[in-house]
Amino acid sequence: MDLVRTLMSRAKGLFGRRELDRDLDEELRAHLDLAIEENLKQGMSINQARTAALKSFGGVTQTREAYRVQRGLPLIDELARDLRFSMRQLRRSPGFALTAILTLALGIGANTAVFSLINGLLLRPLPVPHADQLAVIHIERSTDGQYGPSYSFSWPLFRALEKRHDVFDDVAAIATQAKFQVRGASGVEQVPGSMVSGGFFRAMQVRPLLGRLLTPEDDRPGGTGTGFGVAITEDFWQQWFKGAPDVVGRPITIANKPFTVVGVLPRSFIGADPTRRPQIYAPLWAEPLLEAPFDGIADGYRAWWMGVIARRKPGVSLDQANAALRAASNRILDEAIPDRKWIKDARDEHFQFVAEPESKGYSYLRLMFLRPLSVVFALCGAMLLLACLNLASLLMARSASRERELATRLALGATRRRLIQQLLIESLLIALLGTAAGMMAAPAVSRSLAVLILSKAPGATLDTSPGVRVFAFIALAAIAAAALIGWIPALRATSANLNEQIKSGSQAGSAGERRRLLPRVLMGLEVALALVLVVGAGLLATSLARLYRTGPGFDPKDVVHLQLDMGKQSLDGAALIRWYQAYGDALGHLPGVTSVSFASDLPLSGSMWITDVSSPLSGGGRQTYMNSIGPDYFLTMHIPLLAGRDFGWRDTLSGGEKIILSQTAAKDQFAGGNPIGQHVVDRSEHKSYEVIGVVGDVDYTSIRKGAPPAGYVSLTQTEAKKPSYGALLRINGPAAPLASASRSLTTRMAPGIPAPVLTTMSDELDDSISSERMMAMLSVFFAGCALLVTAIGLYGTLAYATARRTSEIGIRMALGAQRIEVVALVFAENAWVALCGSFAGLVAALFASRVLASILYGTSARDPWVLVGSVTVLTLISSAASVVPALRAARIDPMRALRTD
Repeated sequence: MDLVRTLMSRAKGLFGRRELDRDLDEELRAHLDLAIEENLKQGMSINQARTAALKSFGGVTQTREAYRVQRGLPLIDELARDLRFSMRQLRRSPGFALTAILTLALGIGANTAVFSLINGLLLRPLPVPHADQLAVIHIERSTDGQYGPSYSFSWPLFRALEKRHDVFDDVAAIATQAKFQVRGASGVEQVPGSMVSGGFFRAMQVRPLLGRLLTPEDDRPGGTGTGFGVAITEDFWQQWFKGAPDVVGRPITIANKPFTVVGVLPRSFIGADPTRRPQIYAPLWAEPLLEAPFDGIADGYRAWWMGVIARRKPGVSLDQANAALRAASNRILDEAIPDRKWIKDARDEHFQFVAEPESKGYSYLRLMFLRPLSVVFALCGAMLLLACLNLASLLMARSASRERELATRLALGATRRRLIQQLLIESLLIALLGTAAGMMAAPAVSRSLAVLILSKAPGATLDTSPGVRVFAFIALAAIAAAALIGWIPALRATSANLNEQIKSGSQAGSAGERRRLLPRVLMGLEVALALVLVVGAGLLATSLARLYRTGPGFDPKDVVHLQLDMGKQSLDGAALIRWYQAYGDALGHLPGVTSVSFASDLPLSGSMWITDVSSPLSGGGRQTYMNSIGPDYFLTMHIPLLAGRDFGWRDTLSGGEKIILSQTAAKDQFAGGNPIGQHVVDRSEHKSYEVIGVVGDVDYTSIRKGAPPAGYVSLTQTEAKKPSYGALLRINGPAAPLASASRSLTTRMAPGIPAPVLTTMSDELDDSISSERMMAMLSVFFAGCALLVTAIGLYGTLAYATARRTSEIGIRMALGAQRIEVVALVFAENAWVALCGSFAGLVAALFASRVLASILYGTSARDPWVLVGSVTVLTLISSAASVVPALRAARIDPMRALRTD
């Protein structure tokens, strides 16, 4: 109890300090007055009485301090005084304080923004119970070296896997790419949806907010006795049903078919993919209705359209699950696949199922951006290290100007520990203010980066909100920054000989010369690190420029795309083709439209179908990318027609099936001969086509991979059921006015389909290289910041050093030194630092650039132009930062300088 009472009393002493000090001063004054009065009675004069009273008292200041220590918490009191002193020091140097805070805010803010993105995409676990027991199953083959494992499954393979309950409690399937056409009060709208197996919600261990969730009884042909049911999210319930409590059992029309709401999911459930937010969950058996005219279930093992997840039994490790899957792979193939040749080929490729951790959910964006985000995070780390080196150099130069002050305080009795603590508190204050400023900017930056990443996945979303992991990272970054910028300057400022510091003042002796070595080393490291960042930015920017310069084989400028979804309307066959022709004519009469065509797949989308095409001269099948297009496609896309003719609306099946080959495909099939009038065979579909034209090559998968062999067939000859094509329009003017006009036209001509969304082909091109753009843009930004920070560091340290050498420079000028010699003397100090730092940075950049070799396109990791340009830019920046202090030194008045000390 005494200890608690003492602690409470000391804690109370931290507050009401002024009142307590006033009471203490009154008590001390009364005690001294009594002592003086006693001395006066003994016959002393007033001065003798006061002096004797003070001597007998033992020192008023010491007594006051001792009492303050006893009444409060000494450590907290010390820290509070140091914090107030540090704030006063920063207010005395607002320029330095602002520079330090903004520099650190840049480094910590960038790291926080990128780490928030990494946390949302790579680290944050799914908000479901026992997420560590979840696994995602993929397929591995010995031929996966180029493309990696496959995460897509066919219907029969999943149904065979679903029966595996030896190591899994539940095996479930999910297809998250769906957009459901939901009929509402204002017409048909596309709503993000997902088709799941009956065991999905049981595997995720989620409880409904209202009603029930889908079960295996829902996931069967025809659904339950009343048809198919769907589970909806809380947001969809609030938006579409206004939060009605009787929503369970209500009908909802999806894809022109009736469904029934069976339950509502809580808002906390986000699904199995952290980048998708389905609002409606339907059973897998509803796929033929929802995806009509396609039918992945009927297509069997030839259609791969779903992902598979599983929940391991308690106590079953991932290694044990994989051992069981490998042992069962052949049995599952025999059970699921009726094609014996397909099974033989799969076994020759060492086909097997593999489980991997699913606790963080599965998203293909994670695989796509893992390396780019790692590179960007490394750039951010380098930027933070650069900022810390810069601040350490500036603090060291600043503390050097306070050497006499610190030495005097040591001489008056302050301990070295006490001074180091005070200097570290100042560094910690800078780190805290910089961290706070960085945290304010980080959310906006992370959201912008998320938009850049998600541009490659329309409809995707990413939660970059900070959580415990992000705040822990921020705290560690702030502590590390405070330690990096504070320890070395604090130790160095209090380590020199006391007498030497007091006597030397701002003069520089041999000891001072030695003490200037460490700041130069730090600045050299800063220059080296800045050069590494500049070289990396130069390589990535050059790579991006060459990607754009290479071109995709068509002109994306002034081309817009309208994607149509015709699967749920009533027209088909020749009537639907006539509708496309009429729709194209109507689009062509809109203001600003110069040409119109249609295509089933867009360049750079990678969504074309691939088939084996052969000719009498090819010596076997050639893998060819196929696309179904309308007349004037090559005119609209500015793809050169090299030989033959284009398709027309009269190219129907009655006139024989026609094909146009790309230049690469024509060379593969006819060995450089004339292909016009020749025939090629689609070995997969057993169709023969007459070649009527040859066009230029187009990149359909990626600019990096180059143009594959491609074949084009006419949409007028398609046998697909209710095919959906995208309209491509070349325009002369802005695209914005066309968006509303095209929506109105589509609604008038096809009121039963969702309104098309307008996108530009320039955006499609940018999205196809979004990871390269992100890395190049951020690296250039960080390189510019690195140059600015380095320039500030070089200028600041040289300015501090020059100010301390005022007397020396004054003596030199008094003895006859010319101003140009003074400029050269001061300039040379930074020149040597920049030269040594550039050499070290060049060596480091040559090694570091190897990491970027696999990312670069058409650019060597040791591109001499990039290396020379980077060194040149850094040299110019260093020179500019050094000129001002050098010119200022040359203007020193010798007489005034000699009077300084």
